[in-house]
Formats: sequence, C-alpha cells, structure tokens
Amino acid sequence: MSVATRLWTGRTLSALAVLFLIFDTVIKFLEIPPVTESFTQLGYSPSLAWTIATIELVCLAVYLWPRTSVIGAVLWTGHLGGAIATHVRVGSPLFSHVLFPIYIAALLWGGLLLRDERLRRLFAVKSPNLQIPIL
Repeated sequence: MSVATRLWTGRTLSALAVLFLIFDTVIKFLEIPPVTESFTQLGYSPSLAWTIATIELVCLAVYLWPRTSVIGAVLWTGHLGGAIATHVRVGSPLFSHVLFPIYIAALLWGGLLLRDERLRRLFAVKSPNLQIPIL
C-alpha cells in the first residue's frame, strides 16, 4: 500500500468515526426526546446529557489535534468501554448496541494506525527479538 493510499484510508476511517461522534455529541447537547428516553432506559439521569456531551467534546478535540491524537484515542477507548458496560448491564442486543462502541473504536484506532508511522512502528511485530524505541 502506498503512503498516500494509507494516509487517505486512515483519514477516511477516522472521519467516519469522528462524524458519528460529532452527531452523538450534538444530540446530547440538544437533549432531544430520544436522548432523554435512552438515558432513562440505560439508568442515567437525563440531566447528565450535557456532562457526557462535554466529556465527548473534549475527547474529540484531543483526538483531532495531531500531537495528542493517541491520547484522544485512549480517552475514547475508556469512554466507549463505559458504553459497552452500560449496555451489557441493561441487557441490550449484542451486535447493534453492545458491540457498536467497539466498531467506533476500531475506526478511531484503525484510522490512527494508518495515519501515524510512529504508532505503526510501536505495534509492529516483526521478530521475536522486537525492540520498541522510546518515542
């Protein structure tokens, strides 16, 4: 795969995840009825929508800033892990609800891995005597 193809594929994967996360954040700020209903069904007070949306907005900003994108991906992984735990707790359907945050995390990390050479080197497994350089 050429460098340009890898870069644009990474940008596309990241953009798909970011567009969904922007949508998710905005609807929480708007507090539309489906958001308040889902918060109630999941056992959260609808008044937490703004707090969670603010956390998502900060995570998104950290992910979008190139120098902190890895930290942003780690923050999103934690946030999405909480979503998984919530859906498991209430017995949501597996593929449409429980695993959906994993799909988003895969887009975030996959896009980042394709865009960032240092991250690819960090996770590359080429030999049993792998030495990871300190970045």
